[in-house]
Amino acid sequence: MPADVYRLKVSLPLEQARKIIAGALAKGRELALQPLTVVVLDAGGHVVAAEREDGSGNVRFEVARGKAGAALGIGIGSGTVGARNQGRDAFLAAVATASGGQAVPVPGGVLVLDDQAQIIGAVGVSGDASPEDEKAAIAGIEAAGLAPGIDPAA
Repeated sequence: MPADVYRLKVSLPLEQARKIIAGALAKGRELALQPLTVVVLDAGGHVVAAEREDGSGNVRFEVARGKAGAALGIGIGSGTVGARNQGRDAFLAAVATASGGQAVPVPGGVLVLDDQAQIIGAVGVSGDASPEDEKAAIAGIEAAGLAPGIDPAA
């Protein structure tokens, strides 16, 4: 059998992840945001690419990864996870425990959809106020020619 028979299907290629990061950082500069950290996960929750701007805090990677992880793990944007579960502290604590502390339910984690509206990954941004982080994540996804998974009810 040819070796390529055993290749994994790539849900979110590195080239697109890099475009997402570049677009998110560009949006951050356009909006004069604080230094950002951007993490791109594939559909399996693995880090495809990450970048932090000079001056970005030393825990921003974990927060950005957690935002992306919350979106991917629950299947909606991280801000929507938090908003829909206000007052459900036990549930949010259980999600944090189940994810090994890698689910941060605040805005800034956005699903990445392909041209058939299938989830192929998620982006997490941390560095400024969470709603601003989310704007940067959305801009990055769009800059890569992909669609952000935005919850219309949020």
